[in-house]
Amino acid sequence: MQKNKTNRSGLTAAEIRGFRALLLAKRAEIFKNVTGMEGGALRRQISDLSNLSTHMADIGTDNYDWDFTLGLVDSERKLIMEIDSALDRIEDGKYGICEGSDKPIPKARLKAIPWARFCVEYAQLLEKGLVRKEHDSDESDRDSQTD
Repeated sequence: MQKNKTNRSGLTAAEIRGFRALLLAKRAEIFKNVTGMEGGALRRQISDLSNLSTHMADIGTDNYDWDFTLGLVDSERKLIMEIDSALDRIEDGKYGICEGSDKPIPKARLKAIPWARFCVEYAQLLEKGLVRKEHDSDESDRDSQTD
Protein backbone atom coordinates (compact mmCIF):
# COMPACT_ATOMS: atom_id res chain seq x y z
CA MET A 1 0.00 0.00 0.00
CA GLN A 2 1.39 3.39 -1.03
CA LYS A 3 1.48 6.17 1.52
CA ASN A 4 -0.23 9.44 0.70
CA LYS A 5 2.96 11.53 0.79
CA THR A 6 2.80 15.28 1.05
CA ASN A 7 5.20 17.77 -0.48
CA ARG A 8 6.58 20.92 1.14
CA SER A 9 3.20 22.62 0.69
CA GLY A 10 1.47 19.93 2.73
CA LEU A 11 -0.52 18.77 -0.30
CA THR A 12 -0.71 15.14 -1.32
CA ALA A 13 -0.08 14.04 -4.90
CA ALA A 14 -3.82 13.33 -5.22
CA GLU A 15 -4.69 16.84 -4.00
CA ILE A 16 -2.24 18.38 -6.46
CA ARG A 17 -3.77 16.32 -9.30
CA GLY A 18 -7.17 17.59 -8.21
CA PHE A 19 -5.99 21.21 -8.23
CA ARG A 20 -4.39 20.67 -11.64
CA ALA A 21 -7.69 19.35 -13.03
CA LEU A 22 -9.54 22.29 -11.47
CA LEU A 23 -7.09 24.79 -12.98
CA LEU A 24 -7.33 23.19 -16.42
CA ALA A 25 -11.13 23.23 -16.30
CA LYS A 26 -11.19 26.88 -15.20
CA ARG A 27 -8.69 27.79 -17.92
CA ALA A 28 -10.82 26.12 -20.59
CA GLU A 29 -13.95 27.90 -19.29
CA ILE A 30 -12.26 31.31 -19.33
CA PHE A 31 -10.72 30.72 -22.75
CA LYS A 32 -14.15 29.84 -24.12
CA ASN A 33 -15.61 33.02 -22.56
CA VAL A 34 -12.81 35.19 -23.98
CA THR A 35 -13.21 33.68 -27.43
CA GLY A 36 -16.97 34.28 -27.27
CA MET A 37 -16.58 37.88 -26.08
CA GLU A 38 -14.02 38.66 -28.78
CA GLY A 39 -16.16 37.06 -31.47
CA GLY A 40 -19.28 38.87 -30.29
CA ALA A 41 -17.49 42.21 -30.13
CA LEU A 42 -16.05 41.73 -33.59
CA ARG A 43 -19.45 40.77 -35.03
CA ARG A 44 -21.00 43.85 -33.39
CA GLN A 45 -18.29 46.10 -34.82
CA ILE A 46 -18.78 44.68 -38.32
CA SER A 47 -22.55 44.98 -37.98
CA ASP A 48 -22.20 48.54 -36.70
CA LEU A 49 -20.11 49.46 -39.74
CA SER A 50 -22.95 48.51 -42.05
CA ASN A 51 -25.50 50.41 -39.91
CA LEU A 52 -23.46 53.48 -39.04
CA SER A 53 -25.26 55.71 -36.64
CA THR A 54 -24.70 59.40 -36.79
CA HIS A 55 -26.24 60.12 -33.41
CA MET A 56 -23.55 60.98 -30.87
CA ALA A 57 -25.31 59.12 -28.03
CA ASP A 58 -25.37 55.90 -30.07
CA ILE A 59 -21.72 56.28 -30.98
CA GLY A 60 -20.84 56.89 -27.33
CA THR A 61 -22.78 53.84 -26.20
CA ASP A 62 -21.14 51.68 -28.86
CA ASN A 63 -17.70 52.90 -27.81
CA TYR A 64 -18.48 52.27 -24.15
CA ASP A 65 -19.66 48.73 -24.92
CA TRP A 66 -16.54 48.06 -26.98
CA ASP A 67 -14.21 49.41 -24.27
CA PHE A 68 -16.06 47.46 -21.58
CA THR A 69 -15.73 44.21 -23.55
CA LEU A 70 -12.05 44.83 -24.20
CA GLY A 71 -11.53 45.44 -20.48
CA LEU A 72 -13.23 42.16 -19.61
CA VAL A 73 -11.19 40.30 -22.20
CA ASP A 74 -7.96 41.81 -20.84
CA SER A 75 -8.91 40.85 -17.29
CA GLU A 76 -9.75 37.29 -18.34
CA ARG A 77 -6.48 36.97 -20.28
CA LYS A 78 -4.56 38.03 -17.15
CA LEU A 79 -6.41 35.34 -15.20
CA ILE A 80 -5.42 32.77 -17.83
CA MET A 81 -1.80 33.85 -17.33
CA GLU A 82 -2.17 33.38 -13.54
CA ILE A 83 -3.63 29.91 -14.12
CA ASP A 84 -0.79 29.04 -16.52
CA SER A 85 1.68 30.19 -13.85
CA ALA A 86 -0.03 27.93 -11.28
CA LEU A 87 0.19 25.00 -13.70
CA ASP A 88 3.91 25.74 -14.14
CA ARG A 89 4.33 25.74 -10.36
CA ILE A 90 2.69 22.32 -10.23
CA GLU A 91 5.22 21.05 -12.80
CA ASP A 92 8.09 22.66 -10.86
CA GLY A 93 6.93 21.22 -7.52
CA LYS A 94 6.33 24.71 -6.11
CA TYR A 95 2.53 24.74 -6.13
CA GLY A 96 0.97 25.68 -2.82
CA ILE A 97 4.06 27.53 -1.60
CA CYS A 98 3.79 31.28 -1.02
CA GLU A 99 6.11 33.09 -3.42
CA GLY A 100 6.72 35.81 -0.86
CA SER A 101 7.12 34.04 2.46
CA ASP A 102 8.01 30.54 1.20
CA LYS A 103 5.37 29.12 3.59
CA PRO A 104 2.60 26.70 2.60
CA ILE A 105 -0.59 28.31 1.29
CA PRO A 106 -3.54 26.89 3.26
CA LYS A 107 -5.75 24.41 1.36
CA ALA A 108 -8.82 26.55 2.02
CA ARG A 109 -7.21 29.44 0.12
CA LEU A 110 -6.20 27.17 -2.74
CA LYS A 111 -9.72 25.80 -2.94
CA ALA A 112 -11.10 29.35 -3.16
CA ILE A 113 -8.37 30.64 -5.49
CA PRO A 114 -6.47 27.68 -6.97
CA TRP A 115 -4.07 30.00 -8.82
CA ALA A 116 -3.08 31.83 -5.60
CA ARG A 117 0.61 32.71 -5.49
CA PHE A 118 0.64 34.15 -1.99
CA CYS A 119 -0.67 33.19 1.43
CA VAL A 120 -3.24 35.59 2.91
CA GLU A 121 -0.76 37.25 5.25
CA TYR A 122 1.70 38.04 2.48
CA ALA A 123 -1.09 39.15 0.10
CA GLN A 124 -2.24 41.63 2.76
CA LEU A 125 1.29 43.01 3.04
CA LEU A 126 1.34 43.42 -0.76
CA GLU A 127 -2.00 45.24 -0.73
CA LYS A 128 -0.76 47.61 1.97
CA GLY A 129 2.41 48.28 -0.03
CA LEU A 130 4.61 46.98 2.77
CA VAL A 131 6.36 44.52 0.43
CA ARG A 132 6.76 44.35 -3.33
CA LYS A 133 6.41 41.47 -5.71
CA GLU A 134 9.78 40.53 -7.13
CA HIS A 135 8.73 41.12 -10.75
CA ASP A 136 7.30 44.58 -9.90
CA SER A 137 10.80 45.97 -9.47
CA ASP A 138 11.83 44.38 -12.78
CA GLU A 139 8.86 46.03 -14.53
CA SER A 140 9.62 49.44 -13.02
CA ASP A 141 13.25 49.05 -14.10
CA ARG A 142 12.10 48.31 -17.67
CA ASP A 143 9.68 51.24 -17.58
CA SER A 144 12.39 53.64 -16.46
CA GLN A 145 14.69 52.42 -19.24
CA THR A 146 12.08 53.31 -21.90
CA ASP A 147 11.67 56.89 -20.65
